[in-house]
Amino acid sequence: MTKVENKKQFEGIDQPKLEWAKEWLLESKKLYINGEWVDSSSEEEIESINPANGQVIGKIQGATKEDIDKAVDAARNAFDNGPWRKVTRKERAKILRKISELMKEHQAELATLEALDNGKLYTEAYNDDVQEALEMFEYYAGWTDKYYGENNPVEGDFLSVTTRDPIGVCGQIVPFNFPIDMAAWKLAPALAMGNTVILKPSSTTSFSAIRLFEIIHEANILPPGVLNLILGKGKIGSYISRHMGVDKVSFTGSTGVGKQLVHDSADSNLKPVTLELGGKSPNIIFSDAPDVDAAIERSFYGLFTHKGEKCSAPTRLFVQRDIYEKAVSRLAEYANSYKLGDQFDPESNQGAQISEAHMESILNYIKSGIEEGARLAAGGERDLTGENANGYFVRPTIFADVHNKMTIAQEEIFGPVLCVIPFDTEEEVIEMANDTIYGLAAGLWTNDVSRANRVAKKLEAGMVFVNKYGCYDFASPFGGWKQSGWGKEYAIHSLQSYTKTKSIWFAY
Repeated sequence: MTKVENKKQFEGIDQPKLEWAKEWLLESKKLYINGEWVDSSSEEEIESINPANGQVIGKIQGATKEDIDKAVDAARNAFDNGPWRKVTRKERAKILRKISELMKEHQAELATLEALDNGKLYTEAYNDDVQEALEMFEYYAGWTDKYYGENNPVEGDFLSVTTRDPIGVCGQIVPFNFPIDMAAWKLAPALAMGNTVILKPSSTTSFSAIRLFEIIHEANILPPGVLNLILGKGKIGSYISRHMGVDKVSFTGSTGVGKQLVHDSADSNLKPVTLELGGKSPNIIFSDAPDVDAAIERSFYGLFTHKGEKCSAPTRLFVQRDIYEKAVSRLAEYANSYKLGDQFDPESNQGAQISEAHMESILNYIKSGIEEGARLAAGGERDLTGENANGYFVRPTIFADVHNKMTIAQEEIFGPVLCVIPFDTEEEVIEMANDTIYGLAAGLWTNDVSRANRVAKKLEAGMVFVNKYGCYDFASPFGGWKQSGWGKEYAIHSLQSYTKTKSIWFAY
């Protein structure tokens, strides 16, 4: 029987800081505005639930419009009048590197909070989320003095140059699935270019961002107002995007909310908006893949790590007909051997979904798949085994014989559900792969170099992976086409969205 990877110990990483976290979570968490921890102007408190057992682990204070006004004023003053504008590029680089170093020192704390809040495995939080986040600050520290303007070859007796100036006050809204990682994706390039920030994490997963701000505050490395933290539910994010004092918004989350933020911008000051939204990414295994077994294995892990709550996950697996049943059988074996459980149990292969409501949404999609005629090859139910009975666990689910027009093949489920779809020809699978409103990522597996080039060019996605799904590096842009978003994260492309270009002419 095919087995999943064994995760029986936390090898090479720090142990979770559960006792520390229990103590830290006793107090309701405040907002961070103008270099100080302050109470919300309302009495609203929002409970955070451990998805593994349904128990409250802590509370955050919910911000109001008045609190956001204060945060915007603080960020505006820090940008326009504060010492931040006079900090040199080399000093900004040192600050970013210091943040990275501090995150490394506190990596176990941050990962513990991330896993408690989100339900993902501690190993995933430590090795993926926090590790990438701290490396992101280190990466953008190297960009502070390398992104600059040009000398324009204009006609006549003129010198024309362009400058890259910081865009100003940045509103940044991050999702629940990679809370601290997505925060770093936005904070690091914004700070590298000299902007000020108002960060709003998801109300369900705010603790790792709060701890990060505490760490930065305790180090006293940024002037007041440069970083501000707003806590609260989604409606507060819409007020940030409408605010006339905010110069730019960056959002990662659902396509529906992203569209609303675009309307908010249009109805206010037409601030630039960058969006990293949903996906329904196709992953194609041709029968001539270099290693079919490896392709099947990677396709499984590409989806089912982080309990499937990933926008770029390869949720539609297209498999050529002559290897189709082998793939379905192998995937089902992987799924059936998965152990679901507590995020701090070294034996667990999958944690709990973010919330009860989200779990129910996933289960409804599974019901829809069955009703529309898909063959359930594995999973398809809530895991109520032992201590999981009070948690939000969904068994890894494999649907075979899916038609590309089915609801489960068209809508983003954002959970541990894989749709396996057979195909015969290259032309057929390209048409099906592109038959979606999304265009975030895509993958293909083939030993034919010409086919790889041909298909990669025709796939309508911002990222295409050939012979290994899910290749990410800070030097390569991350972002999608169509309704998967506007703009790019990572690399120089993220810096573009945190700067504005000015053209200056000098007459001789």
